[in-house]
Amino acid sequence: MNRSMHHPSSPSPDGPGPRPRSERCTIVTPFARALSILSAFTPQDRWLCNGDLVARTGLPASTVTRMTRTLVTLGYLRCAADTRRFRLSPSALALGYRAAADTEIHRAANQRMSQFAERHQVHVHLSSRDRLDLVVIDSCSTSALPASLQPGVGTRLGLASSAAGWALLASLPDAERHYLLQSAAQHPHDDARQTRLRSSAAMVQVRKDGFCVALGESGQPMTMVAAPIQLPDQAPLAVSCMAPSMLMGRTRSVRELGPALVRMAQEIQRSRGRP
Repeated sequence: MNRSMHHPSSPSPDGPGPRPRSERCTIVTPFARALSILSAFTPQDRWLCNGDLVARTGLPASTVTRMTRTLVTLGYLRCAADTRRFRLSPSALALGYRAAADTEIHRAANQRMSQFAERHQVHVHLSSRDRLDLVVIDSCSTSALPASLQPGVGTRLGLASSAAGWALLASLPDAERHYLLQSAAQHPHDDARQTRLRSSAAMVQVRKDGFCVALGESGQPMTMVAAPIQLPDQAPLAVSCMAPSMLMGRTRSVRELGPALVRMAQEIQRSRGRP
């Protein structure tokens, strides 16, 4: 599980979804680079220096320096003058909350997620897609497990390497899913082949059962079960639950948690007018 939580991918010039080649030339490169700087910050980061931002974005050091100076001037970053380190300002955080703040879906989901967490003694989170990542936009903890095991709001999960990502990918149209998987394949990692096999099997499971399971393995002691939430006139979301693998084995995940998660996803969908 831990390997699925990572720093954001550098923004693709193609934006959040597939675009015709003819549209790609309209991208404003400085704007895309500024967004990549803002996206480099995670909930675990209080301050980052220019060197950190260069490593995370892949941008030249001179570009990062210009961008951070501009973002400070515009009020989206704060600068610690004594150390030349940066952090997101409230103005930057407000942008994210405005984008994610569909109060109806949050209200409908949060109440059900909280009840689910206590009933099944698992942590639950709701995620939306940001390029090749998922971002946790809501989370509910159970009192039966340490809160530290729960990904907090703002945590990023791999779209192509987490159960939540596989559930969301399975709900997308074929062309969009293929585009995103091809894009993810351009960022290989040590166990890329194994991840591709697991993601393919998980998406088959979502189409068959409505959910998928990522069992904890060596180095990944958490098991995650996830299901997509498809909403009218809105990008799909993923709802997931997780707990230590000793408490979430295959049998419990498939027989109890998966079907219960699908029922909750369907309730959320019906609350927004989708059967």
